[in-house]
Formats: sequence, C-alpha cells, structure tokens
Amino acid sequence: MSIVAAADLSLRRLVADDFRGYDPYDTLCSPLFRLPLLRTSHQVRWAAQQTFKRIPVNVRPMLGIQKGRNPVTLALAAQTCAQLARVRPTQYAELHDLARQLVIELSANRSSGYSGACWGYDFDWEARHARIPAFTPTIVATGIVTNALDVVHSVFGIGEAFALCEDATKFVMEDLYRTYDDQGGLCWSYSPHDRQVVLNATMKGARLCAQVYSATGREDLRDAAHASVAFVVGHQRPEGGWPYAIGDERAWSDNFHTAYVLDCLAEYAKRSQDTTFTDALERGWKFYRGRYFHDDQIPKYYDDSLYPIDATACGQSALTLCCFGDLATAQRVAEWTLKHLGRGDGSFAYRVHRTHVTRTHFARWSTAWIACSLATLAAAQSKE
Repeated sequence: MSIVAAADLSLRRLVADDFRGYDPYDTLCSPLFRLPLLRTSHQVRWAAQQTFKRIPVNVRPMLGIQKGRNPVTLALAAQTCAQLARVRPTQYAELHDLARQLVIELSANRSSGYSGACWGYDFDWEARHARIPAFTPTIVATGIVTNALDVVHSVFGIGEAFALCEDATKFVMEDLYRTYDDQGGLCWSYSPHDRQVVLNATMKGARLCAQVYSATGREDLRDAAHASVAFVVGHQRPEGGWPYAIGDERAWSDNFHTAYVLDCLAEYAKRSQDTTFTDALERGWKFYRGRYFHDDQIPKYYDDSLYPIDATACGQSALTLCCFGDLATAQRVAEWTLKHLGRGDGSFAYRVHRTHVTRTHFARWSTAWIACSLATLAAAQSKE
C-alpha cells in the first residue's frame, strides 16, 4: 500500500469511528474513580493511569470507560485532510468539506471561561505535578489544535480556522503564568492552573504566536514568541537536546518531546524570519537525527533505549523528518510503522515492547498522529 493510500485509509477509519476512541490516559473516566478514595488520592489516581496504559490488553470496556472524542484527534484529522488535498486534487471538495466540519466542531468544543480559544483533553488527567480535569485547557492541546488549524487555513483558506488561531493567542498571552529567566526569556505554564516549566509546551505557544504574527504583523506576539524561544534555547544541553522540564525531577529527554521543540523552533524561525537561534536549531536537529533512530528507520523512545517503540514517536518522527527535509528516512519510518504497528484497518497499535506488542487502538495517540504524518510525508514527496 502506498503512503497516500495508507493515510487515506487511516482518515476513513477515524471518520467511521466518528473520531471517538480510547486513550492511554483515560483510566480516570471509569466510574470506579468516582468513589471517595479513588476520587481524591493523587497517588492512587496517578498510579492507576500509569498501570493501565501499560497493560497489554484493553481492559477499558470492563472498567466502564467509554470512547471519547478528543479535540486533538479532531485537529489532527483536519490536518490530515489538508495534507491529503495537496496530493489528491480529485478529493479536494470532499476533504475541504470534512476539514470545514472539523473546524466547526473544534470551535464549538472550545474550553469556556478563558480569554481566548483554547482546548484540553476530554478526560480527567492526573499529571505528575498537576491535576487537570477534563477539558481544562493546556498550552499543549491548544498548540496542537492551532497548528492544525493553521495548516487547514493555508490549504483550504477557511477563515474560521485562522480566526481561532488568532483568538487562541489571547489564551496564551493572558491566561497562562509566566516564568522568567535572568535574561528576560519566558516560559508559559502548562495550564492556567499550574506553574510547570515544560519546554516543549512553551514552544507550542511560541509557534502559535509566530504563526499569527506572520499574518497580522503584531509585534507583541513576535516579541513574546522570541522571549519564549530564548528561554528554551537557554536550556539546551551541550549535546543538542533538551530536558522535558526545568525545576523538578523530569530532566529526561525523549523522542517526540524533542521533536516537538524542533518543529516549533523551525516554524518560529520561518514565520518570524528571526535567525537568532539558527545554531541551536542545527545542533538540536543533529542530536535528534543522530540519536533517536535505530537502524535508520525505527524511532527510539529514549536516545539510549529502543523500547518501547511508541506510536506517537513514530508519527511525530516522520513529521519532524519531513520538516527538516529528510524524506528518505521519513519513508523508512513510515514503512516500518505500517508493517509493525498497522492493524490492517487503518488503525495502529500503541507500542512495541521487547517481549510483546500492545495492540490497543488509541485514536489520538496512535492513529491520528500516524495518519497526519503519512499524509504530510505524501504531500512533501509530491513536491520533489
């Protein structure tokens, strides 16, 4: 099966499921976690999430967990539509209409009570350093949604998509806490209800501000984006990578969070025409490309460990490889992913472990990311 055909099949699978699915982190949707102790204990709730995302069989139906409709799934599906339209002009009208419908749904499903458009996950989430109830907006979910909307606007010219991006800058600029470094760099908080310093998260805010600045010329967005990128670059390690977070024990680095930083940094540079951070971008790309791929085709989770081989890491790896023009490696990653994670119906397994495969289909985490990456690769190849 060709890459574009595989992307089309995955999109159709998402459509057939009405974009609903399970998620690695949806454990707390079980009615069990409405019980007194399970409703309140951070340690129990966090441990339950970590346990159930690792179980190799899907026990969610037995726990009473319903399939959810995540805004990120909708956004990645819309982005897939836009990329497929670039290579399948005969389907342009169909893909345009689907993308438009998804934009309408994303607009209707914004989190309420904030300064601008914003989005969160559709499940309660017990993070290591925060409790995030369902649909609490985060800079991560908002940044993924708005990036997809930016792509949709660039391909289809859907005005509402850009309007949502512009409105979302109010959420970033007005609703999030800021942590400053000694040089004036800033890091936006993960959500309006915590003060976490998470580098890939703040870069998604920088990307959004740069995207909207490039269309509006708003200097306040350009300046805020520059300060956020400066903060992140200031924490780049000598070898070129970045820790996940600053100020707590989450100093590890992994494939897709590193890739998020690189994609956002590249997009910031493109949209702002700012060459200040060129060296950091080149060092980061060299580190990522040299350390995160086994046998030049299998995305490693950590730079020193192959397993688990993760669906989001596979999808995001192909996206980042496309972003930096390494389409040959992206093709190999895509082929490996289709062979080893593909379930034959357009959906994808969660993870490959050393001894087994967790074949559960997670709509957001696996199929939506991989569908988007396949469509993006096909679009990139069509330009060659």
